[in-house]
Amino acid sequence: MSTPFGLDLGNDNSVLAVARNRGIDIVVNEVSNRSTPTMVGFGPKNRYLGEGAKTKQTSNVKNTVGNLKRILGLDYEHPDFKEESKFFTSKLVKLDDGKIGTEVRFAGEGVTFSATQLNAMYINKVKQTVETETKATITDVCIAVPAWYNEEQRYAAADAARIAGLNPVRIVNDITAAGVSYGVFKTDLPSAEEKPRIVALVDIGHSTYTCSIMAFKKGELKVLGTAYDKHFGGRDFDRAITEHFADEFKTKYKIDIRENPKAYNRVLISAERLKKVLSANTAAPISVENVMNDVDASSQLSREELEELVRPLLDRVTDPVTRALAQANLTKEDVDFVELIGGTTRIPTLKNSISEAFGKPLSTTLNQDEAIAKGAAFICAIHSPTLRVRPFKFEDIHSYSVSYSWDKQVEDEDHLEVFPANSTFPSTKLITLHRTGDFSMEARFTNEKELPAHVPAEIAKWEITGVQVPEGETSVPVKLKLRCDPSGLHIIEEAYSLEDIVVKEEVPLPDDAPEDAIPEVKEVTKTVKKDDLVITEHTFTLAADKLNTLIEKENEMTAKDKLVAETEDRKNALEEYIYTLRGKLDEEYADFASDAEKTKLRDMLAKAEEWLYDDGFDSIKAKYIAKYEELAAIGNVIRGRYLAKEEEKKQALRAKQEAANLAALSEKLAAQRSADVEKKEEKSDGDAQMDLD
Repeated sequence: MSTPFGLDLGNDNSVLAVARNRGIDIVVNEVSNRSTPTMVGFGPKNRYLGEGAKTKQTSNVKNTVGNLKRILGLDYEHPDFKEESKFFTSKLVKLDDGKIGTEVRFAGEGVTFSATQLNAMYINKVKQTVETETKATITDVCIAVPAWYNEEQRYAAADAARIAGLNPVRIVNDITAAGVSYGVFKTDLPSAEEKPRIVALVDIGHSTYTCSIMAFKKGELKVLGTAYDKHFGGRDFDRAITEHFADEFKTKYKIDIRENPKAYNRVLISAERLKKVLSANTAAPISVENVMNDVDASSQLSREELEELVRPLLDRVTDPVTRALAQANLTKEDVDFVELIGGTTRIPTLKNSISEAFGKPLSTTLNQDEAIAKGAAFICAIHSPTLRVRPFKFEDIHSYSVSYSWDKQVEDEDHLEVFPANSTFPSTKLITLHRTGDFSMEARFTNEKELPAHVPAEIAKWEITGVQVPEGETSVPVKLKLRCDPSGLHIIEEAYSLEDIVVKEEVPLPDDAPEDAIPEVKEVTKTVKKDDLVITEHTFTLAADKLNTLIEKENEMTAKDKLVAETEDRKNALEEYIYTLRGKLDEEYADFASDAEKTKLRDMLAKAEEWLYDDGFDSIKAKYIAKYEELAAIGNVIRGRYLAKEEEKKQALRAKQEAANLAALSEKLAAQRSADVEKKEEKSDGDAQMDLD
């Protein structure tokens, strides 16, 4: 049985949650952190994923890739690319399909990976983390992605999960997942008959600011409006601080950190720490040792100075609020609560700006870092066939209208608006067309001018084959089941032809009919399903052969990473054994080895150490094991003698203790018997005295 897994795919850190133990648990990683850096690094032998990539980032800056979700499904020519490229230290390149990839040094050669592959590497890593921590099988996942992800980016996220060996049961908007967390765990929501509670959820994370207006009742959530600023987040605050110090250090120390990626990254990391300190303090120092050219740089920043640096950002706070309320057809007075999530909302000046935008105090009843992951895990559990979860219905909202079009064969019309803007999903629409033969269909956004820049209007195409027109007829009715699925993807779920058949039905008798009356039978024409049609889809998802190739490649790299880790473990075990055995040979084992054995073993240890730091420094796992076993063959004999002697001592000590315990018991029994005799003699003397009296 698979454990439901919810992944909050964050830009800086990701949070992992699972549904188990009659609740939702956050999964800690290998260093016991409740969030894992969303980062992938590449080294001379293996990949560094998550915490490993973060640890190596400063020394491996050009081969470390962060901001993974920002380039997923993004075109190289997209207007956002110029903005996004500022936050990357690795080299971004244009792939053959026009998407963004990164070029890194891996295993001694230049390698290019697509954004989908990079995300798959990371998802595979966190899957292994969850499996190790929970000791359970993980096959299903619900991934929380930004609300601004278009259809292509959602397909790319699903493909990344599949490459990592997971089944993406749903791709959900992160703000909606947080709303599910709010709705499921709140105990004071209005009942079905009462007016819903209107809550504004504001999520400002590392890279995106999202505001969503939601209506809550017990067991129910409806998204009324969602707006965002996808270039507003913690990384923008960090960069503003870093740019400030870049100018200051250029004047103060005559160094330009913008020319040195490693130096810039060091200051950026310190700027992030400084930002967090300023959330609780009015001023804070910054110090970066050996930032560049052997210069130790230091300075300080006050909260007021920070507010001035980020003033352009603060001026943009109101816009997503205004647009979300407009989409929901509500005013800020209609909002009952404003709930904050996301690490960046801890910045005092930002909180003040949000409060002013709504004209009311803010709430932080949700866990700001973990609410999205918990909501995603609950959603994944809903899809589990083996788990029973609390009933909870939730609907998201279409931001743009979607129409389906088809070949004009019989009908005058060749298109239909199926999912209007601001309508909810998941949703299904049935349409019937009269067809003269096989045909094709296309889904596209209805109003191309309303779309954000560079978002393709085309969503998907389908070829419907297997249409058979009955003899003597010019066309056949075909029913199509059009669906916007729970992940917000537009599909044709089913297509089949119809036929009219004549059936005999009994006419119901009137209530006053005699008991022996025989009902009349009439012929009725019914339209029924005839043939299932074949649907060939053309969507943004990877083709099966391409997907399988990437799965194989990911499995190969995972196996190589595992081998490198195991080899390093065996090397460390050999090194530890050499030093441990050498030390014990002069101490605990001194009396249990002959002079000849000591001489031979010391010589073997010296040669093994020399080999380890020379020819064997970069050897294979089998050779480390062989060297270890060669030393252990003699070392274990001496150790055996030592352990045997220690066991003899323990047995002698136990025998001595048992003898002492036996002697003490005997002494106690003797004393008891003596006491009993004295009591008898005293009683006898008493009885004799009574006789004399």
